[in-house]
Amino acid sequence: MIEGATNQVASAVGTHVLIDVRGRAHGLDDPAALEPILREAALAAGATILESRFHHFGETGSETGGVTGFVMLSESHISIHSWPELSYAALDIFMCGSARIEAAIAVIERAFEGSDLTVRRLAR
Repeated sequence: MIEGATNQVASAVGTHVLIDVRGRAHGLDDPAALEPILREAALAAGATILESRFHHFGETGSETGGVTGFVMLSESHISIHSWPELSYAALDIFMCGSARIEAAIAVIERAFEGSDLTVRRLAR
């Protein structure tokens, strides 16, 4: 622990959601397929998108590499890291203020319907 730091927070400033996607998820190797999903999730939550950036590790359309993507929000961020060769993706949604994080989660769940999703929520 850093000297003088405290591990108590007076109250939560936001919610951090961790989503693991396993199984038959399509598009895990395609930034053009993933970016609209994350942007739609942000808009559904009523969040303000500042910018987004997605990068593919390999040839687009092949399962030789995954995607790292980030949507920067006034309310924080939504990100994804995918490993198509493992049929796995890890998503983070961190939002504060009046953003409706459950609406963002619903968009993600619809987009990856048919996959096994694990959703964990943390007050931060």
